[in-house]
Amino acid sequence: MKKVIWGVLCTAKIGRERALPGMQKSSLLEIRAIASRDEGRARDTAAALGIPRAYGSYEALLADPEIEAIYNPLPNHLHVPLTLQAAAAGKHVLCEKPIALTAQEATLLRSAAGKVLIAEAFMVRFHPQWLRARELVREGRIGALRAVQMFFGYNNVDPANVRNRTDTGGGGLYDIGCYAIVAGRFFLEAEPTRGIALVDRDPAFGTDRLTSALLDFGGGRRLDFTVSTQVAPHQRIQLCGSRGRIEIAIPVNAPQGATTRISIDDGSSLEGAGIVTETLAASDQYQLQGEAFSRAVRGEIALTYGVEDAIANMRVIDALFRSERSGKWEPVAGD
Repeated sequence: MKKVIWGVLCTAKIGRERALPGMQKSSLLEIRAIASRDEGRARDTAAALGIPRAYGSYEALLADPEIEAIYNPLPNHLHVPLTLQAAAAGKHVLCEKPIALTAQEATLLRSAAGKVLIAEAFMVRFHPQWLRARELVREGRIGALRAVQMFFGYNNVDPANVRNRTDTGGGGLYDIGCYAIVAGRFFLEAEPTRGIALVDRDPAFGTDRLTSALLDFGGGRRLDFTVSTQVAPHQRIQLCGSRGRIEIAIPVNAPQGATTRISIDDGSSLEGAGIVTETLAASDQYQLQGEAFSRAVRGEIALTYGVEDAIANMRVIDALFRSERSGKWEPVAGD
């Protein structure tokens, strides 16, 4: 396959430390340019990562005729505006999560998605541990899947960090709660009908620092999760079925390029005697995500998760924020 030529908007940490090094492992794509409003920062990042070109503005990068696809890891409030700008320049866009601040804002991407490919960067859906766990659920290994549970937390109290600023779309639900929602939709293979949330906000930042939610997927199936930006780092997913349980120990920040393990419990012993462990081959979820998007750009495969999937995820976030205000169950409404 002819390599897809990529450009990167901004020198965000997620790009520098995770996404770009992962993508650079692939023979299917090339990161050829990176842009920042601070040209010196763009040059430094390009030098550190071996990227040939650095631009001092996003517009300059988007004007580069050799760039075919854009990775957009800008702060959340800039996801839609710059994705639209990139699409207008004829570039396909892989945009970091959350793709927008509301579902209504995300719908602005629909018209552009008819001309270029646009996807939300949930790299977890390409990792073998998620794919294998879902395969086991589909095979009936744990019986009927009844409940998906997730905890995801880290401790960040830096007032200058974008995750702690309301003006840039900060807070736990946007930043990491979105992964829990994706997990429920991915493993239950359905959309929730309603949700309820309990939210604690930082009195200084105004962002949600501890959010718990319950989502009803119908048929007695549910997702419950807690996410926090001010707890000791920890993450787990439990898939609880009628005859067993699957646990993913590091569901989001799986070590790049390393083997991973999932645990399957047949439910025969509370002490764990019925637990077996599967070790999965070494992989890099950012590489796999970049390769899948690049193959879609070349027309070798269909785009698995597009704008409509991203809008569906945002509808759930909208419902949970409404629930925070109302204190009640809120429907996960469509357009």
